[in-house]
Amino acid sequence: MKNKKLLSILLSVSLGAMMFTGCSSNAGSSGDVKKIGITQLVEHPALDQAKEGFIEGLAEKGFVEGENIEIDFQNAQNDNPTSQTIASNFVNDKKDLIFAISTPSAQAALNATKDIPIVFTAVTDAVEAGLVSSNENPGGNVTGTSDAIPVEKALDLIKKMVPDVKKIGVVCNTSEINSKLQVDALKEAASKEGIEVIDKGATRANEVNQAVSAIAGNVDVIFAPTDNLVASSMSIISKVASDNNIPVIGTEEGHVENGALACNGISYKELGKKAGEMAADILNGKSPSDIPVTTLEDTQLIVNKNVMKKLGLNADNLENVTFK
Repeated sequence: MKNKKLLSILLSVSLGAMMFTGCSSNAGSSGDVKKIGITQLVEHPALDQAKEGFIEGLAEKGFVEGENIEIDFQNAQNDNPTSQTIASNFVNDKKDLIFAISTPSAQAALNATKDIPIVFTAVTDAVEAGLVSSNENPGGNVTGTSDAIPVEKALDLIKKMVPDVKKIGVVCNTSEINSKLQVDALKEAASKEGIEVIDKGATRANEVNQAVSAIAGNVDVIFAPTDNLVASSMSIISKVASDNNIPVIGTEEGHVENGALACNGISYKELGKKAGEMAADILNGKSPSDIPVTTLEDTQLIVNKNVMKKLGLNADNLENVTFK
């Protein structure tokens, strides 16, 4: 009888220990969930696609939201001070990694922390933006993917779509280093072809209409750089250009979808996906300083068929065109 009672006590203790061990195991598992903060300057197709690609890239490397990563997405609504607040909140929340979509978002994140790994995307020149010491050897806690494409590709497309071009108009955000670099590069390349570039700056969405209207009557074509203000205002730019029978040559697919005539640009989803793969390597222990900044080599030629027809143009001298 005593033996039976002792056996019962031992079984109870053993079961209790097993239950306790099970609870401890679950707590340890939840502790393995990595916290990722995503900060995006503004919503527009290119940046949205980059975010989508980032999450997909992570998943393909084994980091799945709801399983072993927790994603906190914040949008600054095109306000730089808000980007800084978002970054500071991510630091206070002790995120394991920050994904910054756009140059201002990445700069805000770096201002907030030199310790938490930062992966950026949709940055044209990370060195000029002060994010890395060099693309090959970033140093510090930052690396990512650049959306830089040779401006000569855009100029070549402009000359093919508008053979008699003499003046190119550009609307850009004067507060974004990305835009300044592209405009300067376009001016240098165009001057070699005897083509004048007329640029007009804007810093807010409500200034875009006035800016594009100011140059629309004095140029043969409008060039849209990879500029967040331009991308989010493309429907306005294309409307004014269309009213003046002026083609718009963009730099990414979202421009064409929102009324530009054509672009020869990269896939922002693939750009974000590559950034997601980098982030996975960092979560697995690799240092951002050991991961070079990456660009995409392949570009895609996309033409808006309806806009082309309205302007009375054709794409006969273009190869490998995707029509939208």
